[in-house]
Amino acid sequence: LFRSLDTLIQSMQACIHDVKSWMTTNKLKLNDEKTEVMIVSSPRTSTSLQVPDSIIIGNSSVAFSDCVKNLGVSLDSHLTMHSHVINVIRSINFELRRIGSIRHLLSYKTTQTLVSAFILSRLDYCSSLLFGCPQYLLNRLQKVQNNAARLVLRVRKSDHITPHLHSLHWLPVDSRIRYKIACLSYAAVSQTGPSYLTDLIHPYTPTRTLRSSADTSILTKPRVNTKSFGERAFSFSAPLVWNSLPVNLRNSNSTASFRSSLKTHLFTQAYQ
Repeated sequence: LFRSLDTLIQSMQACIHDVKSWMTTNKLKLNDEKTEVMIVSSPRTSTSLQVPDSIIIGNSSVAFSDCVKNLGVSLDSHLTMHSHVINVIRSINFELRRIGSIRHLLSYKTTQTLVSAFILSRLDYCSSLLFGCPQYLLNRLQKVQNNAARLVLRVRKSDHITPHLHSLHWLPVDSRIRYKIACLSYAAVSQTGPSYLTDLIHPYTPTRTLRSSADTSILTKPRVNTKSFGERAFSFSAPLVWNSLPVNLRNSNSTASFRSSLKTHLFTQAYQ
């Protein structure tokens, strides 16, 4: 997996030095003190790595971290997303307590708006990164969504929650993740999204056409060597989710119509 950890660290330091030089030339500043470094590996590989205490970046000595935060997403060294999910749950529970303390003063519509703004937005933020995560983490996220539904509808904890989620027209957590992956896939396929996503997917081309009506909208699913990392990459998850959609949905004429039809499709699947 690694040629040499020392060699990789030296290469990274040289790369950061080049970046810092470019930023200095362009009158920008790389803040050494706010820079973090982390080695990503499987739990099995990490036990055999002899990681140094720190590396030199600019004029600062930066210690290796087990978890870093980037754009509000907490990433751990094994990419389990456990830290991120825990932080999301903590922030959602905080907002639930705040809204719950004034629920008796709020109307149903106002409560639904607040929950959508402060709860569901946190569930959906960068949710595509949760594809392929352990089920117990998704179950914990589903639990806080259930609590949000109970807050909006004022139902007891003992009540079965599925009919209430259905009445609110809320997709469950796992469907929300697939929704985000599908939307990113549509943007990549239609080339309306960033090029770095488009470059990760490839249309499926059969070796021979057996029928003139062969489906040409599916994507090639790449082979991966690792289940924990490979099957969670966008290059794998996008074809998996995209190819599972109906043909007419994949051939939508616009982003708006695709999103609308996609939610209807996932909603029907979730509550059939």
